[in-house]
Amino acid sequence: QVQLQESGPGLVKPSQTLSLICTVSGGSITTNFYTWSWIRQPPGKGLEWMGVISYDGRTYYRPSLKSRTSISRDTSKNQFSLQLRSVTPEDTAVYYCARVVAEGWDGMDYWGQGTQVTVSS
Repeated sequence: QVQLQESGPGLVKPSQTLSLICTVSGGSITTNFYTWSWIRQPPGKGLEWMGVISYDGRTYYRPSLKSRTSISRDTSKNQFSLQLRSVTPEDTAVYYCARVVAEGWDGMDYWGQGTQVTVSS
């Protein structure tokens, strides 16, 4: 089975960079034709797709977040990462990583448990 685990600091200061790592086990992030996604859920709000990195390293971002977001990967560690720059308290959310096999929420077949990130001084 495929398992994903988010990790990183739970507290980030405003204006700094939020950095998270998703560690994948039970499957390779380079396997055709999977895509690997970051999603977040602010308190009291719905899920918000942030972006993806494909099996061959191509990235795609939510347009409203593109200027602040970078997704990268380390294939030797079977990990992919999220960087969200210039954060504000509105970036406080539970952050998830997930594997994508098809479009839509139903197309994300494996999810991490999520990790809380709070943006505060």
